[in-house]
Amino acid sequence: MNPKEIPEAAIAEVAQAINQKVNKTPNLSSPSTVDGDVRTPQYFEIIPFEEIDKSDRTFYAIDGSTNQREFYNGVCIGMYAAGYIGYNNGKQIRLNDLDDPVINGKTYFPSTLLICSDFDKEAIFDELLNLPPVKELFAFLGNPTDWSGWADDPDKTKRTICKNTTTLYSFCQNILEWALVFEIANLSSTKTGDFILRDGNLRPLDIKQKYIQRLGKYLNKKGIILLAITKNSPIKLQLSSTFRAIDIYLQGDLKYKFQFAETEERKRKICCWFEVSHGDLAEAYNEGNLIIRKGVYGGRGFGLYFVARLDYVEKLQNYDWVVADLNIYDAIPTVNEEMKPFDVDAAPRDFQKLGMIFKELTRLTQEHYLLGYPYPLAEVHNFVTLKRDFKLEIINRVKMALYEKAHMEHVDIENMFLDIHSRF
Repeated sequence: MNPKEIPEAAIAEVAQAINQKVNKTPNLSSPSTVDGDVRTPQYFEIIPFEEIDKSDRTFYAIDGSTNQREFYNGVCIGMYAAGYIGYNNGKQIRLNDLDDPVINGKTYFPSTLLICSDFDKEAIFDELLNLPPVKELFAFLGNPTDWSGWADDPDKTKRTICKNTTTLYSFCQNILEWALVFEIANLSSTKTGDFILRDGNLRPLDIKQKYIQRLGKYLNKKGIILLAITKNSPIKLQLSSTFRAIDIYLQGDLKYKFQFAETEERKRKICCWFEVSHGDLAEAYNEGNLIIRKGVYGGRGFGLYFVARLDYVEKLQNYDWVVADLNIYDAIPTVNEEMKPFDVDAAPRDFQKLGMIFKELTRLTQEHYLLGYPYPLAEVHNFVTLKRDFKLEIINRVKMALYEKAHMEHVDIENMFLDIHSRF
């Protein structure tokens, strides 16, 4: 077999697996709302477009990025970064003290870029832990020595993380992003009712649950809403048939009897949200995966999975759904470390607060270029992402610095950054 040819049987197996997921019988008992059941769709009317910027809440968004380039001679140049931006009344606010009229957000970068040995990797690890936001987060957590989800011992954590360059940069990015959540929460401009959005979930592997859940509790007490949102999740494939059932019900029944406040029919949009059941989580991942465990003990982080449709795009009923991981302390006021998963399932949800959170999010999801997805997350991604040009730029700048020093031959400088794979 030609190694570039993919066997037809493998393609057929992929198609069959997708078909089975998409066309399975949904676990949802009914697409209509059942009072008091957070696992049934909760429908609400979208905030009118002309009112989306009329809010004094500040919506912060955090993201991070990594990029690296390894060369045949063992040299690696790389970087991680994380930062945040904020919007108030529809306008981006200044969060830095730079003398720049365009850049309003705040970012953090390391100063160590070169890796020639394991000592350099360890220097990058140590620099991360000494960045001001990271030091402040761990001080808040009590400066524990067993904070890492990778190992109980700090030295063992460092050795484990530094074995692989990609793991190291990913680890640094994730820790810094969590530190920025704490930094935003303590900004003088942050107030009760503000939102902090991040990509992904609220279930970090890098920090143990018994420590990171303290951050969730702290944010809840301050009245700051933290949630993570993603469009890329196995939960969406698992719920494909559920989304279709909801769409059929909405288009064929609900929209004719829904009590709209909007008088113009073309502007009427029904949104909805519901909590993802344990059964669907277990099928999307697997029963033993700690990421699906509900509660703040024996699992990961402090999230509670929901799905939401925060705008409506006809004929794209799967596309415009997002997976939202909410701070469990906001969703379940009575949650505590003693509760088992079945206790968490049975605990009452704060329907009023949940409804407020998802309705407020529709202020952010009506931009024409990404309907249904909060635009601050798209903007912060563009703000901090280390794009492909990073590699070319940093190589050219290092070369220039070497040429200026005139301590190396021209051919040695060029060979230092030779991409040998491009020659074949």
